[in-house]
Amino acid sequence: MTKISDYIIEFLLEKNINKVFGYIGGAVAHLYHSIDKYENIEMINCINEQGAGFAAEGYARVSGKSGVAMATSGPGATNLITPIGSCFFDSVPTLFITGQVNTYEYKYDKPVRQIGFQETDIVSIVKPITKYAVMINNISELRYELEKAYYLSQNGRKGPVLVDIPMDIQRNEVDINTLDSFVGSDEYKELEKANVDTQIEEVIKSLNNSKRPVILIGGGVRLSNAQNELLNWLELTRIPVVYSLMGKDAISDEYMYNMGLIGSYGNRYGNLTLANSDLILVLGSRLDTRQTGTNLETFAREAKIIQVDIDKNELGSKINVDIAINSDIAVFINELNKERIEINISDWLKTLEVYKNEFSSIEGIDKNIKVPNLIISKISNYLTNEVIAVDVGQHQMWTAQSLNIKQSQQVLFSGGMGAMGFSLPSAIGACIASEKRVVVIAGDGGIQMNIQELEVIKRRNLPIKIFVLNNQNLGMVRQFQELYFDKKYSGTVDDYSVPNLVEIAKAYGLNGRNIDDLNNIDDELKDIFSTNRPELINIILDKKMTSVEPKLIVNKPIEDMHPFISKEKLHSLMIVKPLEN
Repeated sequence: MTKISDYIIEFLLEKNINKVFGYIGGAVAHLYHSIDKYENIEMINCINEQGAGFAAEGYARVSGKSGVAMATSGPGATNLITPIGSCFFDSVPTLFITGQVNTYEYKYDKPVRQIGFQETDIVSIVKPITKYAVMINNISELRYELEKAYYLSQNGRKGPVLVDIPMDIQRNEVDINTLDSFVGSDEYKELEKANVDTQIEEVIKSLNNSKRPVILIGGGVRLSNAQNELLNWLELTRIPVVYSLMGKDAISDEYMYNMGLIGSYGNRYGNLTLANSDLILVLGSRLDTRQTGTNLETFAREAKIIQVDIDKNELGSKINVDIAINSDIAVFINELNKERIEINISDWLKTLEVYKNEFSSIEGIDKNIKVPNLIISKISNYLTNEVIAVDVGQHQMWTAQSLNIKQSQQVLFSGGMGAMGFSLPSAIGACIASEKRVVVIAGDGGIQMNIQELEVIKRRNLPIKIFVLNNQNLGMVRQFQELYFDKKYSGTVDDYSVPNLVEIAKAYGLNGRNIDDLNNIDDELKDIFSTNRPELINIILDKKMTSVEPKLIVNKPIEDMHPFISKEKLHSLMIVKPLEN
């Protein structure tokens, strides 16, 4: 006979999961006690369940394993909602295990709000943002449901699952061999049947007929671990690439024909590349309006679009595509590598060279230096093989535009959820998974949202360098207010302030420093990266200088970004027919 809480830990160990993130509470006390029994698994205690959830996400994204986070019932479980949503939208394999009140205290269908203390129906709450969520009502269900949940987290389009386990189930004992297994069941066999049609001959024909092809790299390339195979294929074909926010770390900036970020805050040369192409091969990207612009009729209007995605529901769901291919990206690229591409795109590559020489990620169209972008570029000069965890705000876009990454590096963005407070706890998970130095890039708003996790960094002496680009306001929304809301700064500048972040870091026992003289930033960065000690670096920016440029304005085509270049200049750069209005 095996205690159920022990069995759950043994199950995780079977899956080679030896790190769990969580926060202790009465409804998970049995699970915590069971973890203590096994030397080869470790609980990493965070300071808030949201921090634990984001740490599990960072761990999963770096390790490829299903990240595990545990929380108690009620407020513990509801504090996991934001990281659960983050993992769902960004397809991160995670297993969230929540404690629940005893089954005999649970209200089920009774018309009352609550019976047990901290009783909350977390399963119903998170079903829309999980691949699967289930409460274990009977011991006989446990093995099947646990195996099913784990399988779904990793199978197909990856994502989060949640298993809610009442306390009386956790503390009970059972002969595991008497319980039904999901593996081998009819449901399992049906899921394993998934057919993949790569339509490779049609893709090769389209590529060979194109004069101005471009590959749009999305997050699906990294999720399928296909980045190395993709680079090998690109170096043979010399086809240029652009990337979405989530695709940034799937292609090295060392690739000669990397044309950068596209979309609402894309590099201007990246958007020009996309706009003037005649064929776009989209690998693992949703093609949402932050990539295409809000006026879909103007997007890549002379290009044939081929979209490849593991989720068939994403194919053509946001914009019409010419060829829709339901496939894992790694499988698709493996098929591409077997075929021969015979195209002459030398004129196209010369045009792209003009775009890249004309526009810089660290200079505006007035040739003035964009200071935040320059800072990001300088930070990247000191990086080797670190994981970079980035928060949400203007600094996220500066990083996407100007961080030069190597093939060995990984960048963690909160994409679909766009959750401020993501970077610090996700860096903890990434650091524990990679066992190497991690760099955080955050803003003054985002860093305050989960600043309590500094205690975990100090307690475990994790080699995490935390850069805060501090403009003393919530710059992304402030920029919206300047464009669309008559420069009324409610909530972004008005009734907002930033504490002394360096003193806060020191209060947690960490090193901290301010950088307000950017003329000496190279000396500071050299010193910062000379050690692995954890440190918070507060970079003071002039709030009047912090805008993200270029930016796509509502209803403008992707090639026409603000600040606007002259109509004559834009027309001279266009291969496809320019839009008059």
